[in-house]
Amino acid sequence: MDETVIERLGELGLTGYEGRAYLALVGREAGTASEVARLAGLPRQRVYDVLESLLEKGLVTARPGRVIKYRAVAPDEAVGRLVAAQQQRLRHLEASGAGIVAALAPLFHSGRQNSNPLDYIEVLREPGAIATRFDQLQAQVRREILVFNRPPYATVPQENVAGLTLARQGMARGLYEFSLFDDPAAAAGVYHFIEEGEQARFVPELPLKLVIIDEEIVMFGMEDRIASQNDLTIMVVEHPALASVLKTAFDAYWARGVSYEEAKGTATERVS
Repeated sequence: MDETVIERLGELGLTGYEGRAYLALVGREAGTASEVARLAGLPRQRVYDVLESLLEKGLVTARPGRVIKYRAVAPDEAVGRLVAAQQQRLRHLEASGAGIVAALAPLFHSGRQNSNPLDYIEVLREPGAIATRFDQLQAQVRREILVFNRPPYATVPQENVAGLTLARQGMARGLYEFSLFDDPAAAAGVYHFIEEGEQARFVPELPLKLVIIDEEIVMFGMEDRIASQNDLTIMVVEHPALASVLKTAFDAYWARGVSYEEAKGTATERVS
């Protein structure tokens, strides 16, 4: 048995048993069911069903007599019939597919128009989720990231690896409070950012935590002043108009900011 031929007959729609039976008959003038079963290696109890299926598909003919003998149709004619059957099946599938598209297309377009108006708003409260989301947003920056930095930090400056990459690419501007210098490790981390390329300025106080990405996405914090200063709710809003307005506010604070050295001097005087 040529397994490659049997496999290709399978691609045209024959079962393995059918392919073996047809191939057994191709090599002889005719054969009985018992002979086909022996030559093709088929179970005797299955050979009659297999030959009946080949008859229905027009791949063999049967010669009546005391013992029925089967004869294979010429390969070019047999393969032609198998190909024609596959083509008909494909046309049926194409028609069924077109019907499915026609039935589902209106539902699909209707679903696109019924989006939730709050889909562009995300609310985060758990510190780990906030830190993870901040890292994700930093990873998708294309042009610029603007940040109001004030404690508590989702990721402390000295551990913000993704932010350091943005600083080196010249895409980061950060505003910090003078209170940064109360934490020497955080202050050293920010100084490292500045050395690597971040533009940074300092102001006495910032109104909230804020991140603006590419004038498209805004991440900001809302403190629960009743519960605790560390009880923070973070909102992520994908809304270019809001981002544009908040960037104007960022630029206003930026214009009032001072350098790292000036801010450090002011903080030192304040402690003295």
